[in-house]
Amino acid sequence: MTMVHYAIILAGGKGERLRPHTDDKPKPMIPLAGRPAVDNQVLQLIKAGVKEIVFAVSYKREVLMKHFGDGGRWGIKISYSEEDEPLGRGGGIKKAMSFLPETWDNVYATNGDNLWRVDFEKFQEVHRKNKAIVTMMVTKLKSPYGIVHIDDLDRIEGFVEKPLLPHWLNAGVYLFNREIYDLLPDKGDMEDSTFPELPKEKFLAFKSEGYWKGFDTIKDLNEAETKATEIFSDLV
Repeated sequence: MTMVHYAIILAGGKGERLRPHTDDKPKPMIPLAGRPAVDNQVLQLIKAGVKEIVFAVSYKREVLMKHFGDGGRWGIKISYSEEDEPLGRGGGIKKAMSFLPETWDNVYATNGDNLWRVDFEKFQEVHRKNKAIVTMMVTKLKSPYGIVHIDDLDRIEGFVEKPLLPHWLNAGVYLFNREIYDLLPDKGDMEDSTFPELPKEKFLAFKSEGYWKGFDTIKDLNEAETKATEIFSDLV
């Protein structure tokens, strides 16, 4: 199987609900397990065969750009698509695609503020087997609360702490074929304008069973800390 060598990481989030952690850095640069959270994505992408990453940056971009530089110490090429005004996810990805070599055929795109473990080999297999334009990683939705089981007589039978629910969540990790380029908005979110127009047979879901955690609150960061330590220990 031909490996996917390119990735785009959306990394301009302000993370306003995480202040003061984001007063001086973009959200993906918040430390987890002693290093920027987005490092977990970069290290996994490199391990999966990615040779070139484009960061879409805006808020406090200089912090991230100083950390990653040109990618030399990571053994890859890193470049930056700088946004002076918010372009939305679709617009940001489209602009970042212009930094890729003209010969690119498929590219990963990720939201840089999530912690995850991804089986990229299986991800690619789903994408290529179905000749998809877009394959989106989805993960089971985890209840933020404990669930109470009640019988037909309203007697409490037991409790389950934060179970996985029978619903799928957009995990913010995509694999795009270059056919997507002309379908993306110059400004705006692809979920609003692009995805609804895709042929169903070309828009696939990759059901991931790996760990996934979004961090939007201080509580999320605290919960992600232990898992981040485990992930980084496996990658470095």
